Amino acid sequence: MSKITIRKATNNDLKGVYALVKELAIYEKEPEAVTATLEDYQNDFAEGVFEANVALDGEKIIGTTIYYMSYSTWKGKMLYLEDFVVQENYRQRGVGQLLFDAYLATAREKKAVMVKWQVLDWNEPALNFYARNNAIIEKNWWSGKIFLEK
Repeated sequence: MSKITIRKATNNDLKGVYALVKELAIYEKEPEAVTATLEDYQNDFAEGVFEANVALDGEKIIGTTIYYMSYSTWKGKMLYLEDFVVQENYRQRGVGQLLFDAYLATAREKKAVMVKWQVLDWNEPALNFYARNNAIIEKNWWSGKIFLEK
């Protein structure tokens, strides 16, 4: 493994980012749930709907965080972490910590007062990672959603 670098994603990175999201969906046992296309990613990224960081081993994208600004009516500006994934063969090597640190730095740059995300209750490696980072994992809030027709 060469030196891992973290940087802001560009439009040229979206194919690799998209592949990692599909890998994450497989890990989370929902590969068919990814219905957004690469074209959706490209359009939404261009519109500023989301931003991303990428982890690189040389020129190869091996991890990503995908995030966007949101708002807590109780706390103020927050940066929401939509996806956080490292390729399986790069896990347990510190890549995730580098990506997470870059995400937190971005939140501070944007003057967010909080960061927030969801984690599956069975994902012990992720839960342990967040615990090591002093995260508060709320167990009393349920997620709600409605899919709108396209």
